[in-house]
Amino acid sequence: MSGPQYGAQPGGYYNNNNNNYPPPPPNSYQMNPMPTDGNYGQQPQYGYGGPPPQQYGNGYGDGGYAPPQGPPPNGYKPPPTDGYGGPPPSYDEVFKVQKPKYNDWWAGLLFLATVAGFVAVSAISIHGYADNRSQNNGSLNGQRNTFGLTTHTIYLFVWVLICAIVLSYAYMWMARKFTKQFIYATGILNIVMGLVTALYMLSRKYWSGGIVFLIFVVLQALFFWSCRSRIPFSTLMLQTAIDVSKVHGHVYLVSAVGGVIGTLFAAYWAITLVAVYVKFEPDPNNAACRNAGGCSSGKVIGLIVFITFAGYWISEWLKNTIHTTVAGIYGSWYFNSRNYPTKVTRGALKRSLTYSFGSISLGSLFIAIINLIRQLAQAAQQNAAQEGDILGTILWCIFGCLIGILDWLVEFINRYAFCHIALYGKAYFAAAKDTWKMVKDRGIDALINECLIGPVLTFGATFVAYACGLIAYLYMVYTKPAYNDGGGFTPVVVAFAFLIGLQVCNVFTTPLTSGIDTIFVAMAWDPEVLMRDHPDLYHRMVQVYPHVQEAIHA
Repeated sequence: MSGPQYGAQPGGYYNNNNNNYPPPPPNSYQMNPMPTDGNYGQQPQYGYGGPPPQQYGNGYGDGGYAPPQGPPPNGYKPPPTDGYGGPPPSYDEVFKVQKPKYNDWWAGLLFLATVAGFVAVSAISIHGYADNRSQNNGSLNGQRNTFGLTTHTIYLFVWVLICAIVLSYAYMWMARKFTKQFIYATGILNIVMGLVTALYMLSRKYWSGGIVFLIFVVLQALFFWSCRSRIPFSTLMLQTAIDVSKVHGHVYLVSAVGGVIGTLFAAYWAITLVAVYVKFEPDPNNAACRNAGGCSSGKVIGLIVFITFAGYWISEWLKNTIHTTVAGIYGSWYFNSRNYPTKVTRGALKRSLTYSFGSISLGSLFIAIINLIRQLAQAAQQNAAQEGDILGTILWCIFGCLIGILDWLVEFINRYAFCHIALYGKAYFAAAKDTWKMVKDRGIDALINECLIGPVLTFGATFVAYACGLIAYLYMVYTKPAYNDGGGFTPVVVAFAFLIGLQVCNVFTTPLTSGIDTIFVAMAWDPEVLMRDHPDLYHRMVQVYPHVQEAIHA
């Protein structure tokens, strides 16, 4: 047998002059004839009324290959990774970066400048906090500080972070151990937690927070009920992603390391938030203002907006870097399952931090801006509710819903564009355009819409955020810090606790969505590989969602 073959010609779909898509990465091996062992080599019996799929000749002995009668009896079994063309290739050999290699570099420089600005603000603010720590330490609830956030708030955020970490790890563990029950459990837990939080806030006459949480619960319940018929297909895709992650690559290691980094950054960001209030809040009792000056309400607002934006951008960049790295792992499994490349995780991470750094920064920037606007809209809605402005509350709620739709749309495009970037290193806008057009042309968008894993994991992150928000609210109510005597800081602290829980959980769960997204994009690139190299998956997809044939044979 000859050695690995790189640069294989793409199928006729990619040679069509009406489509300008990049070819799928070649399988870097030449296949031996498949053995006839009771599954392979038999004429399959399909569970649908249409004709069997086209047979594809790619060196498979008899010139064609058909899916077996059913999945292997013991579930997923990874195909052999040797004996099919010599030594396995490296990740960089299979997925060669297109020129120019460095794309969207200006966005990368802007991101680094934002990080530097955040660090500068943090250093100045924490230094001012440290110089006046006696005023802010006084006791657990900072009785000597009556004008702004204190060490009390840092303690609060420590408990919030512990809650976020524990629940996020537990959530990932549940996804691995109880995959079939995972989707139902997520929907029910999220609705129950949101309802409990809303009812408790309403019982305490915290009307604005209670009403907002109650609206979220109603919308989520309606969505979950309307999508229950899509759960079997979603369960299959989640099970496939988890099965692959157990065998190939360091998916859970990437998730764990990313989760730790995300948690540490959240802690650093929370300390910076408190320090900004201590350093710049104008008040006669603020020693930092008396000693150094330069305090004003406008400066506090401006710095809070900046560090919130920076926090969103940095956390989104971290999440998307994890996503792009994991996409390289799943792309290697899909296209090269029988001769799995070497150094996949390392190669995908290196590409994310070098060639694709600017593109990842650019895509993350859009989400950061949208999230900042949504955060400001929520704050305005809560203020209107506290002032009894019903019309203003309704208008801000509608605006927040519109921003939420925009956020979903951009996130949707980002997820699949970053899969393209992970494998080919293309510029952000070009990758988004090509990937979306290819997905639409293939009909894979129907499969994407049928899969609930993205919304389900969002529900899970929201559940963690609910829990963090509830802990923050209870902590503020029962410790009664002096700076919150009138309750004015409660919405701020609860909102930021909710944000911390949401972002930390999103970082932990990113590898699961990344795997499924990459499988969909890879199916759009070369659906023949699904039937040829992953026939058990194709067979099960047809069983739970027969319309998959319309997309695969488009």
